[in-house]
Amino acid sequence: MRNDHLLLLGLNALGRAHEGNYFVDGHCGAGMVAARLFRDNNHLDERACSRIEEMIEINWGSTPLCASFPDDVPRPERINEIGVALVEGAETLRQVGHNAIFAMLAIKAFRMMPEAATSARIDGVCAMIRSFTPWHDVDPDPAVDPPAFEDTAAASAYVLDETCGAIDRFVGFGQGYAGHMLTFGHSLVELAAMGDVALAESCRCAFRKYVTLTRLGPETAAKPRPDHAPSDLRPLDAAYWEARGDTAVGIGHAFKYPYSCYELLRYADNPALAAIWDKKAYHVF
Repeated sequence: MRNDHLLLLGLNALGRAHEGNYFVDGHCGAGMVAARLFRDNNHLDERACSRIEEMIEINWGSTPLCASFPDDVPRPERINEIGVALVEGAETLRQVGHNAIFAMLAIKAFRMMPEAATSARIDGVCAMIRSFTPWHDVDPDPAVDPPAFEDTAAASAYVLDETCGAIDRFVGFGQGYAGHMLTFGHSLVELAAMGDVALAESCRCAFRKYVTLTRLGPETAAKPRPDHAPSDLRPLDAAYWEARGDTAVGIGHAFKYPYSCYELLRYADNPALAAIWDKKAYHVF
């Protein structure tokens, strides 16, 4: 595949998600963008890259969701409109922070591939971001006070530490809260690292709400879910991807969780925290 192919597939899906199931289809698009970034940023070997691309082609690549958009004049000056759409609902916790997660990935991908920044795709992404609805919008605990997101090392360590705590609290109940702590937290750290500090900080209240909610642990009515079996395989290894089934992509979580995790680990640059994380990582991966 061309080096930009996964980005284009992901942007096509993100730009079209609002036409169908914005939540599920948006996940797929975000997953493809994350897969490309994870692959390249971690210098995966050819075996791993080929397997990831194979999984994406099997699940999404040839579907109408990823079909090409009509040729049009690129409008990269409109990429910032995605941030405008995000800020409109940034203080409210919206469906586990996916408005921020998907906005960051779309902005990053468009900046990497400005020739894809057509009005149709950008309008579609903005419509998707505006589709997310309030979810468990609790008052944030005053004690929940993340570092400034532009302090990438401290903020990344905070997110990783909260993720480790969430893993422990949700053993036996699924690890979606922990996985989305990675992706929501990382989206804000990454926005700040990209120079969009104001966008990141506009979501501070919503992220504090998510941390507050996650610290409460499983709800009384939560249904038990089987935990992942302990494993030494990690997403940096080709064997990890080869061991996954062809359709084991989890609407994109298979790619988004590792991407966010390894970016946070790199930003935090904290060997002790990395060792703690690695012992728990199989729960999420």
